[in-house]
Amino acid sequence: MLVAAAVCPCPPLLVPEVAAGAAAELDALRAACKDAVGVLAASRPDRLVVIGPAGESGRGPYPQGAPGSFHGYGVETTVRLGAGEPAAAPELPLSLTVAAWLLERTEWAAAPLEGLGVAESLDPEACARTGRELAAAGGRLAMLVMGDGSACRTLKAPGYLDERAAGFDAEAARALGAADTAALAALDSALAAELRAAGRAPWQVLAGAAEDAGLDGRLLYDDAPYGVGYFVAAWS
Repeated sequence: MLVAAAVCPCPPLLVPEVAAGAAAELDALRAACKDAVGVLAASRPDRLVVIGPAGESGRGPYPQGAPGSFHGYGVETTVRLGAGEPAAAPELPLSLTVAAWLLERTEWAAAPLEGLGVAESLDPEACARTGRELAAAGGRLAMLVMGDGSACRTLKAPGYLDERAAGFDAEAARALGAADTAALAALDSALAAELRAAGRAPWQVLAGAAEDAGLDGRLLYDDAPYGVGYFVAAWS
């Protein structure tokens, strides 16, 4: 059963080496992510599943120790998804690479882990079914859920300004902060795609996993630097 979850955004700028001179601008976000991951460790899970958006097909599962890098952003920083170096493990998608960096930063050693890339187009019912299967697999499950809100919050946002973005993000942030699984499950997948909200599918996987868990939530961060909605929440 699900005993804890942390929700974090996955911009590569979260990594100071990638952000370079702008690194300090996201210090508060990094601190909130560290606090959320700390809630996972405190829950004493038997396993951790890290999920995040991975294009249109989804990929994984990724074994513990799978590698990721930020070479595409001009830095030599490399990470692994937990300790170990499995043979011939595929490279992590960006969302799980950022998650691996977060786990390294917090020195994760609380439980074995694996990664799962979720297709951004996965329909809500399929997301919920995936979450239920994860929760039913046995033991005390913790989840680190990566994903951004709308990328259409301002004129300079990657997706330009869409007047619907603020309302969508406000409801997503409220639901994440309240651990409101029904509201997360009800997020409109078509609207999320139009607003370039890559976190929709991972959040709905979390909603499926948490349906009967009775968890409480706390919203630790809610802002839109660079015109993209970033939320951090902790469920326990």
